Amino acid sequence: MFDVDTWQEIFETIRKNKLRTFLTGFSVAWGIFMLILLLGSGQGLRHGVTYQFRDDAVNSIWIRPGETSLPYKGLGPGRQVQFRNGDYDEIRRSIDGVEHMTGRFWIRGNLTVTYGKENGSFDVRCVHPDHLYLENTIMTRGRFIDDLDLREFRKVAVVGKLVERDLFKGKEPIGQYLEVNGIAFKVVGVFEDIGGDGEMQKIYLPVTTAQRVFNGADRLGQMMLTTGNESLDRTNTMTKEIEATLAQRHTFAPDDKRAVFVNNNYENFQKLMGLMNGIRLFVWMIGIGTIFAGVVGVSNIMMIAVRERTKEIGVRKALGATPASVVGLILQESVLITGTAGYVGLVLGIATLEVAAKSITGAEMFRNPEVDLGIAVGATIILVLAGTIAGFVPARRAAAIRPVDALRDE
Repeated sequence: MFDVDTWQEIFETIRKNKLRTFLTGFSVAWGIFMLILLLGSGQGLRHGVTYQFRDDAVNSIWIRPGETSLPYKGLGPGRQVQFRNGDYDEIRRSIDGVEHMTGRFWIRGNLTVTYGKENGSFDVRCVHPDHLYLENTIMTRGRFIDDLDLREFRKVAVVGKLVERDLFKGKEPIGQYLEVNGIAFKVVGVFEDIGGDGEMQKIYLPVTTAQRVFNGADRLGQMMLTTGNESLDRTNTMTKEIEATLAQRHTFAPDDKRAVFVNNNYENFQKLMGLMNGIRLFVWMIGIGTIFAGVVGVSNIMMIAVRERTKEIGVRKALGATPASVVGLILQESVLITGTAGYVGLVLGIATLEVAAKSITGAEMFRNPEVDLGIAVGATIILVLAGTIAGFVPARRAAAIRPVDALRDE
């Protein structure tokens, strides 16, 4: 069935019907090309969404104070909610599921950071030790703030890589003293952050030390925590428990949505991932539909080919050709067209994604469009099998032709 003469005959048939073969192959190649392109674009969107969450822990809850908007227990609206260290302690103690937690204290006024003759304006964050996990901070040298720093009110600082570059000019910063508004802090660590340059221009101080030396009393400007492996339902429950706890401690209405803002980062992430999964399913439906249209085209073209070669097939059978050889001839032509076109579409699709990945730089919502090679090859193989099935119907029709009827065909 697979001898040289058979293949020569197939190529001769293709040569005589170049346009028809090209259009058939193009429909198949276009289907694979579009599937690869759509899948790659879907991955690019997915990577973009993941990139948006790169800087902060995905399983985190962020708590910001606001202003009351409802009267409650004789108190009017318009009151500013001010977080205190006691709020931090109560949430950490009473809310089940808290893995890591930190507060932030904001130093009021303009900040000047100096080292020797060098100075700069950097964002100074006064935090608890667990802040390391909330911001995905990567320590490159030294250490981060620890509990002993908080208990003993140590004047230590952890600086970002770009702070090191701008202030210390190549000098080893560990053990050196920098000044924040004239207060000396000993540098004990250097960090990097996947959040980008902005995150590496920051300085971390112990929250208790900063509260004491910068007249912060026990005030906190923000609180954040991670929820470990808790489910989405549990994290939503934790959000409500935090709101209720703060409402009781600060005497505002539990349904006052402007008094505090509790943002469940994990819920936001899951919603976006659900949207991406929906887009992925839609992409597959469109891609498979396009491929199916190509396969139907192959089947129709092969049926036309059988019709045009009815007399030729009748002669072959009159000379002793078996039904199996006739079926094999039609199927081989179908597989050749489908397989070649599918491979071309696969290569062009992957090449287009490679070019797009190198061309699109700086975009945050669309990054690194790619497609899993195994999925791409699998789709192509399925296409070839579908082409084989598509060619089988006209092949069976050709094998069923009686020589006498074929020779009478005009």
